[in-house]
Amino acid sequence: MSDEITRRGFLVLAGTTIAAGCAPSSFSGRQASRKHPNIIFIFIDDLGYGDLSCYGNKDVKTTNIDRLAAEGMRFTQFYVNSPICSPSRVAMTTGMYPARWRINSYLSSREANKKRDMADFLDPKAPSLARTLKQAGYATAHFGKWHMGGGRDVDDAPHPQAYGFDESLVSFEGLGDRVLPPGGLSKRSEKLGQGNISHAPKHQLTEIYVNRTIEFIRRNNDKPFYINLWPNDVHDSHNPKPELLDKYTQFAKKPYQQKFYAVLDELDRQLGRLFKELKARRLDQKTLILFAGDNGPTDWPKYYEKGFAPPGSVGPLRGRKWSLYEGGIRVPFIVRWKGTIPQAKVNEHSVLCGIDLFPSLCAIAAVEPPRDVAFDGRDMSVALLGKHCLRTSPIFWEYRRKPFYLKGGNPDFVSPNLAVRQGKWKLLINDDRSGAELYDLQEDIAEASDLADKRPEITGRLSEILLNWRKSLP
Repeated sequence: MSDEITRRGFLVLAGTTIAAGCAPSSFSGRQASRKHPNIIFIFIDDLGYGDLSCYGNKDVKTTNIDRLAAEGMRFTQFYVNSPICSPSRVAMTTGMYPARWRINSYLSSREANKKRDMADFLDPKAPSLARTLKQAGYATAHFGKWHMGGGRDVDDAPHPQAYGFDESLVSFEGLGDRVLPPGGLSKRSEKLGQGNISHAPKHQLTEIYVNRTIEFIRRNNDKPFYINLWPNDVHDSHNPKPELLDKYTQFAKKPYQQKFYAVLDELDRQLGRLFKELKARRLDQKTLILFAGDNGPTDWPKYYEKGFAPPGSVGPLRGRKWSLYEGGIRVPFIVRWKGTIPQAKVNEHSVLCGIDLFPSLCAIAAVEPPRDVAFDGRDMSVALLGKHCLRTSPIFWEYRRKPFYLKGGNPDFVSPNLAVRQGKWKLLINDDRSGAELYDLQEDIAEASDLADKRPEITGRLSEILLNWRKSLP
């Protein structure tokens, strides 16, 4: 086999039907029960699989997010397509593996990006869900963390409007209108200019983004809207409101956890304001809400060095941020659309991931997806609307393409740099074919029993599929 494997050629080899899913293949057959619902996508920074009380957290009651799950459906097998922020967000935006756009780690300075053979920003020619919905008549907005280009010394990145957003308000990891908390990256951002710049303490940012979301909704009652609400919380460092910090004094001996819980509490409170607004405006049955984390919780070595466990929880999973073990890529995922999606349902069987959202939401909104895009994601709209959907094609991951990429402080969480999941099987391996690990996720969600030597036929088959996929990337 040639080392030069085209993307479509790889998909044929892997037995993957491009953009095919559990829904009918023709667009006319994929009409939702109601055309053009409003869509709000809430994407939380560094939220672990076990951080919400509806996913097992016993220390904090995330009342409003729990209610969202009770009024809709939560998934237990939803994945992001990277264990770090920028590529995870690119996957959600494009419906494609982020490395196809030369973004496989967090976007940084020009020098750091060049060292990692990365682009400085997402190519504005890339497919964009917001642009597709805007062309179909949606009002579009992005409020919150961007991190797909701009900041540090990158002053030529496109603003969010280049990707189809009518309005935007970001922070120091983007350009255009933005609100900046104290810190060195904010000072560098301000020097770049470009847009209306305001300042606020970090604990006020989520409130500001929710305020802008509510204002946008009030101004766009005459057409469907699509909103990215992507808070900077619960990414560290955690700087909570003093009154909420006092609420968690029982954790004072674990100060990082105490601060994290206070910030998580505030995040829940602010999202509750948005949900209340939708109810008051009788938009619950017209609005599809999607809620997810962008990767696993922090694992900086500094926490371990100071004698503390890092804040945030992955529940029963292994690994955290910067790891291809489950705790780095499996995240909470909740969908609610009153009157359409069944209430209080837990989908434990359907395996979905971030690249699926673009084709799936096009199907649900009865919007024609771009015809010239070969999505890596699948139309999983059937699963989002409440039915089990069996995934037969694999999901792939790549992280730490080079040895100096960020890795966590716990050596047990440092994974090989490639992974694939197909059915119940998950294989991890390095791109030089070393370090193969095989897990049966149906029986071993904690990835504690490596079966690579016991199941050589599965290890060999998945290794070839995964390494061929890696060759198809830039």
